[in-house]
Amino acid sequence: MKGRGAVSNATGRYERDTRVLTDDGWSGDGWGGNEALSDPIRTIVAAASARSIITRNQSPDVAFDQSVNPYQGCEHACIYCFARPTHAYLGLSPGLDFETRLFAKRNAAELLAKELRAKSYVCQPLALGANTDPYQPIERTEGITRRVLEVCRDFRQPVCLITKSALVLRDLDILAPMAADGLATVSLSVTTLDRELARVMEPRASTPGRRIDAIRALNDAGVPVSVLASPMIPALNDHELEAILEAAVAAGATGASYILLRLPLEIADLFEEWLRVHAPNRADRVLSLMRQSRDGALYRSGFGTRMKGSGPYAELLRGRFAIACKRLGLGGRHWQLDCSRFRPPPAAGDQLSLL
Repeated sequence: MKGRGAVSNATGRYERDTRVLTDDGWSGDGWGGNEALSDPIRTIVAAASARSIITRNQSPDVAFDQSVNPYQGCEHACIYCFARPTHAYLGLSPGLDFETRLFAKRNAAELLAKELRAKSYVCQPLALGANTDPYQPIERTEGITRRVLEVCRDFRQPVCLITKSALVLRDLDILAPMAADGLATVSLSVTTLDRELARVMEPRASTPGRRIDAIRALNDAGVPVSVLASPMIPALNDHELEAILEAAVAAGATGASYILLRLPLEIADLFEEWLRVHAPNRADRVLSLMRQSRDGALYRSGFGTRMKGSGPYAELLRGRFAIACKRLGLGGRHWQLDCSRFRPPPAAGDQLSLL
């Protein structure tokens, strides 16, 4: 379906019934028939009833301990997105529902201010967009991410932004001054430099060229930028690893990381279905290399290997990345920010300080 990533709307794992689309032979009958299956699917945005906004993370292979996600679901429609299975908790499909039935946490900024002001809060860097993209298309009208950033600025709360959208440049007026004080970094995901592959693999994300341009603009504004060459997909985009890093460095990126494709839960079937449609001549090879890198399975969730895999192919990819980073002078992703500047601004009715 044009502008969408998933090929189907597979039922979530918690549902009692399974529903599938099928040709019933009534197409062209003047009653809608199967022509409706190819009609554009409209994006529906609903308010999420969030009661808290900071999510704590205890995973040993993730660099941050807390994050904020303004949205549930993501209109970027990246077929490989590891957040897809979370839609099953809502009784929705990790397939097309994840891309088209979105939830906006419109009280995110107010909740964040409340949680940052709590006496028990200990300042540490906050990852913004660790699950779904904070700058997906609906951010243009919702503006939740910008309001969250305004709270971070007012509290001098360090923030690490993760996105694949050039829309991040809209907020340079906030990010540049924060970066000058050691309070902000941005990580731009560049999965491929091939515009045609990007169009079908991540159809509503910014084009690869615009992402590289965003790296350049952020660097020019003094915002530290890392490039995420993620995910690396065997026999599909892995040959681009060095080219992605080179393009990012030329634009001003100073840090980098990569992740081997992850296929947990429903993503395995959704991704294979996508492969059979969009890259049928490579599908078997891609899946074979994935199994070789995951101890015979399409995915292993164990800490320490889930991000990079194991086996000869995974080691080769790891070595290529290390050599390229050394040659290009790339360090790791930027997570070290200045937490000593954290200061909650006075709330309405507070006694003003004499200091």
